[in-house]
Amino acid sequence: MAGRRRAAAGPDDRERADYSGAVYGSLLAASVIVGASPRHDPAPAATVVALLFATGLVFWLAHVYASLVGDRQHGRRLDWPEIRSVGRREWPLAQAAVPPAAAAACCGLIGLSDATASWAALFVALGGQVGWTVAAGARAHAGGRLIVMSAVVSLLLGMIIVALKVILTH
Repeated sequence: MAGRRRAAAGPDDRERADYSGAVYGSLLAASVIVGASPRHDPAPAATVVALLFATGLVFWLAHVYASLVGDRQHGRRLDWPEIRSVGRREWPLAQAAVPPAAAAACCGLIGLSDATASWAALFVALGGQVGWTVAAGARAHAGGRLIVMSAVVSLLLGMIIVALKVILTH
């Protein structure tokens, strides 16, 4: 039903809240943390923060670009209002890097180890991923079972990332 409503929606629908970018951005942030922080030699907290912001911004730009290029095939004309609209719609992908970056920065500022900063950032990213999944389900008026099932799937994806962090080293 949501797919039918979405297909029939007008231009104002592009401005509606869409949590997919926030969920994806949180998963991306978790992946960045895992990639930057192997078990035996974690990246400094400042490096994790920089990588999170840089990756979030680059992926945001890539999504904006892909969306704009994809719309051209439907005969849509490219103009500044369209660019701004797409940029706003995709912004949650970049914003999802802020909470884990803040966690890593706070850990670094209070003198905790780089490993602790990485773990804190990872768990904040995963919490964001699950939280945005639940928020999306609630906003869509999904039933409780579907929201719980979605949260569990999101958590499982996150746990795969945690398992990779524990298992893999550089």
